[in-house]
Amino acid sequence: MAEAATAVQGPPAGAQAVQRALGLLHCFHDNGPDLSASDLARRMDLSVSTAHRLARTLVSAGFLEQDEQTARYRLGPAVAELGQLTFHQRGLHLAAPELDRLSRRTGATADLAIRSGPHAVILVGASVRPDTGLGLRRPLHSTALGKVLLAWPRPGEPAVSTLGPLPSFTDRTITEPALLDEELAKVRGSGYALNDGESAAGVRTVAVPVLDGTGQARFALAVRSTPAHLTDDRLDWFLGHARTCADALAVLLLPPDQRA
Repeated sequence: MAEAATAVQGPPAGAQAVQRALGLLHCFHDNGPDLSASDLARRMDLSVSTAHRLARTLVSAGFLEQDEQTARYRLGPAVAELGQLTFHQRGLHLAAPELDRLSRRTGATADLAIRSGPHAVILVGASVRPDTGLGLRRPLHSTALGKVLLAWPRPGEPAVSTLGPLPSFTDRTITEPALLDEELAKVRGSGYALNDGESAAGVRTVAVPVLDGTGQARFALAVRSTPAHLTDDRLDWFLGHARTCADALAVLLLPPDQRA
């Protein structure tokens, strides 16, 4: 007699190894020093032998490289190549001149970011280090960029409830999920987000979404300055310049199959 119910299928063969390999690459997100197999094992909660085996596989594929003297690992050339490819495929090389103009017009720092897990990752703008090409990774809940990305989520992005504990950076940081939900409703209603000393004292930032054709935020655009420069009286002026730039970027950063 046939079984009445079909067993629930598990993940496809090899999925765990793929997830672990990707997790290993994510260990290098903080741009810190090279990591040993023991460092990787501790961060991934794996045995040292498993971490070493995964790392050696990634070395053979060019995604990691190993220092011959110290045996420690760093990101490899394949990661750099893919990073450059996606940077140009997304049209991000076209965004820098627009952000530079916005910065000169407003006298503020201008940045463009995407969401990566619980962080807003700055890809282009004044906060990208010229020596490494790396931008800041900022918490979503305490930044204007992050609030925009949370307020206009893309399909498949985790909900606010999955962010876990919301750490406090100043006495103005929103740390209660219910209050953050209320804040995001305000952001959607007004069309912009404000960070008024929530991530660091003496910093004020306003951000707007760069929307796609479905009304979702592909990117978030921010101008950052001090409360003395970015005042309440001048907020609409800053927003006008930011929205003009965001409209231009919405066209420049269209996916390749949507470009004229």
